[in-house]
Amino acid sequence: MVEYFIISSAMVFVYMSIVFIAALLRKDNSIVDIAWGVGFILIALLTLFLKDGSNPRQVLVTGLVFLWGVRLAVHVAGRNKGKGEDFRYAQWRKNWGKWFVPRSYLQVFLLQGIFMLVVSYPVILVNSGESSKIAVFDMVGILLWCIGFYFEAAGDYQLRKFKKNLENRGKIMTSGLWKYSRHPNYFGEAVMWWGIFAFALSVEQGWTAVVSPLLITFLLLKVSGVTMLEKKYAGNKEFAEYAQRTYAFFPWFPKAGLMEKFFKRHHTHRSDGRD
Repeated sequence: MVEYFIISSAMVFVYMSIVFIAALLRKDNSIVDIAWGVGFILIALLTLFLKDGSNPRQVLVTGLVFLWGVRLAVHVAGRNKGKGEDFRYAQWRKNWGKWFVPRSYLQVFLLQGIFMLVVSYPVILVNSGESSKIAVFDMVGILLWCIGFYFEAAGDYQLRKFKKNLENRGKIMTSGLWKYSRHPNYFGEAVMWWGIFAFALSVEQGWTAVVSPLLITFLLLKVSGVTMLEKKYAGNKEFAEYAQRTYAFFPWFPKAGLMEKFFKRHHTHRSDGRD
């Protein structure tokens, strides 16, 4: 396991350094978002082929990570095409001034490389482990991963389709999965990694891999996901109303909708004289 992690770390260091150089040449740090999904694919494939022979669990986990990484990279590339640098990186470019290059390398590219390694820990653990039969935890992992993949992929598709309609320019997406969560795609990504963690529970020391879903959930909720993105909508009245009735992360029925149902039911009871 240690050997696999060291080799993966070296590969990620080289990979993220190359991506950084490409970003400098393009003058666009947004490409790191495309590189994010691809990096996980490289780690999964590397650790799978490092071992002489593989078991069904290892092939399945690697396949799921490959599918997720390809979809995410293609989606982000399509979303960013022709739009210039993402507003978050553009703001840092402005704020960091003469320190932009070293801070970008350390705080954007290498830091994401470290996060990538930690989140990939259950994959490395599974792919470096000994052969064992498919167990209950693997079934749980498949179920969680499928639920998460649906929320992320469907959420991204619905939002992209919404934005393509010129009539929706300047409006807030509030339908589909976005009716039940302000960030169904982020929720989906977190659930997928809880699913990958479940696979690791069938191998030795698998419980230690809980650091992976905990980290990605924290990042999506408090760092680069929900918190950072919603700062963009500060002062937006429509978004404020949307946020008041819609949960930020975990999908659930709109708050206003539940209250309306309660009052409607309460009013019906009174009119029927059943109090």
